[in-house]
Amino acid sequence: MNFYDFEAKLLTGESISMKVFERKTIIVVNTASKCGLTPQYEGLEKLYKQYKDQGLVVLGFPCNQFANQETGDSEDIQEFCQLNYGVSFPMFEKIDVNGSKAHPIFKYLKSQLKGGILGSKIKWNFTKFIIDKNGLPVKRFSPSTKPVKMEATIKKII
Repeated sequence: MNFYDFEAKLLTGESISMKVFERKTIIVVNTASKCGLTPQYEGLEKLYKQYKDQGLVVLGFPCNQFANQETGDSEDIQEFCQLNYGVSFPMFEKIDVNGSKAHPIFKYLKSQLKGGILGSKIKWNFTKFIIDKNGLPVKRFSPSTKPVKMEATIKKII
């Protein structure tokens, strides 16, 4: 099993297979609009614009499991991301990343790349996973890691 075996719904409600991202380097990140880390959207967008022509894609998954920091609906999230950060990478419907209702993509990523003290559990918004061109998770970054700090890893595998 690899990342391409999953699917998710975009903010528009359209369900897409992760197969559409085959042969790309992927950053998967759980996001929130009202978090102290929300300005990371800017860094993620910058990485996306800088490396998309070399095969990088960022996939944002809004999540409201941490201090109710993503309370909006899909339309609110889309508007917030575009107006405040110019987000042009794919954003998906709000999901859970922990617990019994966690989205299968995050269950898979957590099983492949364990975190720090909390093990496989996602500890906060903006936990980031990098997936290589073969659909295999290669590195997990903590919520506090700024997107620019992922650039060296991205350059190695892009």
